[in-house]
Amino acid sequence: MAYTLPSLGYSYDALEPDFDARTMEIHHSRHHQTYVNNLNAALKDHELSSLSIDDLVTQLDKVPADKKVAVRNQGGGHANHSFFWKNLKHGTTLSGDLETAIKTAFGSVDAFKAEFEKAATSVFGSGWAWLVLQNGQLKVVKTSNQDSPLMGEAISGASGYPIIGLDVWEHAYYLKYQNKRPDYIKAFWNVVNWDYASERFSQAK
Repeated sequence: MAYTLPSLGYSYDALEPDFDARTMEIHHSRHHQTYVNNLNAALKDHELSSLSIDDLVTQLDKVPADKKVAVRNQGGGHANHSFFWKNLKHGTTLSGDLETAIKTAFGSVDAFKAEFEKAATSVFGSGWAWLVLQNGQLKVVKTSNQDSPLMGEAISGASGYPIIGLDVWEHAYYLKYQNKRPDYIKAFWNVVNWDYASERFSQAK
């Protein structure tokens, strides 16, 4: 069973002006598609390709040594982006149990945003910033390249169940924001799909 590029579920211009349509189109139809193509090539005719993408990246120890780097990078890219697209939407509001949990964990929503922005800004080169649920506690973590917290501390340097995530590879923002990554990170708060994040949090508790 081959992995496939998921539909965004919205148009490429749906996140304007915060995330521009041209970047979204290239990011989804080219970058993400490339991860899918390369992952399928790496696992061609292999039984591991029957796993869901999240299950695959949590079980890298089962991947043959000669395929592990490709599956980590390409599978991580597919898993992270498949999550990222669902994580984006205009017009939702942080509320309910997730808002309460964020205030409990970080002291305030503003303090959480500041910690998240610091993590996203401080990723050297390419990577991701995440809000995860880790052993019942909300944490901000970051990963390099296409590593995911689902891979665990030993591989990615982070662990936990992703609640929100932000791609800080330059391909995610360079057409609009050029080298101004902090501006892109600030714009992210306008497009976080808090409804989806709340669903994730409820499922993980």
